[in-house]
Amino acid sequence: MRCFWLLYILLLVSAGCENKKKYHDREKAELPNDTVDAIREILYSHKKLNMEFSDPETSPLPDRYRKDFKGLDFYKPDTNFRVMARLERTPDAVPFMMPTTTDRKSAEVLYGVAYFRLNGKAHELEIYSSPELKLEKDQREDLFLPFLDETNGDETYAGGRYINLSVPKGDSLLIDFNTAYNPYCAYNPKYSCPIVPKVNTLQTKIMAGVKAFKK
Repeated sequence: MRCFWLLYILLLVSAGCENKKKYHDREKAELPNDTVDAIREILYSHKKLNMEFSDPETSPLPDRYRKDFKGLDFYKPDTNFRVMARLERTPDAVPFMMPTTTDRKSAEVLYGVAYFRLNGKAHELEIYSSPELKLEKDQREDLFLPFLDETNGDETYAGGRYINLSVPKGDSLLIDFNTAYNPYCAYNPKYSCPIVPKVNTLQTKIMAGVKAFKK
């Protein structure tokens, strides 16, 4: 009988500790490590872009805007806008001349098409590479993703935004819309910027990355 009561007390203590631990875990509400790392990467990319815009050597801002520059207006980091896309390469694509905001034409090659789901819908975007950059040792793996979405002209730049990517090893490609940035011509008309092809229009709102620049 004595053993029974000892066992009963031990079970109560054990249950009490277990409940306390569960409650404590819920109170902590910690994000998964991969989410924390992703947000850290996003914030770092935003900080890096702000540093670039603050530096007179690298900033596209005219002096009259840069002297009072406090930082770009970003959406809050949102890992829902980090998507893993299926990449279908187009190795037989030939170079073409992409129109820009000036008379200049930008030589591009269709590197592949990215297929992914976002906001409950299936989407696809064309991804480009530059024949000129392929000649540069430190840029030959760079890819260019321009896109339009339903925030353009309202919360974001009317002409769309860009994302820089790198050639992946396999057929999966991480697209982080939190790193979307405005073309330089959104800040200064002296720049010549590739015009986003209409085929890269997303029928959804991409509430991530840089917002429209308010002068």
